[in-house]
Amino acid sequence: MKLRRSNWLTLVVIVGLIAYACIALMNMRTKVAQANETEAELREQVEKIQEENAALEYAIEHRDDDKTIEDIARDKLGLVMPDEKIFYDSGQ
Repeated sequence: MKLRRSNWLTLVVIVGLIAYACIALMNMRTKVAQANETEAELREQVEKIQEENAALEYAIEHRDDDKTIEDIARDKLGLVMPDEKIFYDSGQ
C-alpha cells in the first residue's frame, strides 16, 4: 500500500511541476513578446530622432548658404523676390 501511495504522490508532484513549468513558460512568452514590441517602438523612436538630428546637422552646416537663407525667408517669413508673382488657389 505504501508503494502505491508514494507512486501516486510522485505522479501528483510531477504533474504539478509540469503545470507550473507550462504556466511559467507562457508568462515568459508574454514578457518576451512585450519586450519585442517595446524594442520595436524604441527603435522607431531612435530612427526618427536620428533623422531629426541629421536634418539639424544639415541646417547647421548650411546656415550661411544663400539657398538656405532664401528657403527660410520664403517658408517661415513669407517673403518673395521683388519681381515674383504669387498665385493663391481659391478653389479649396
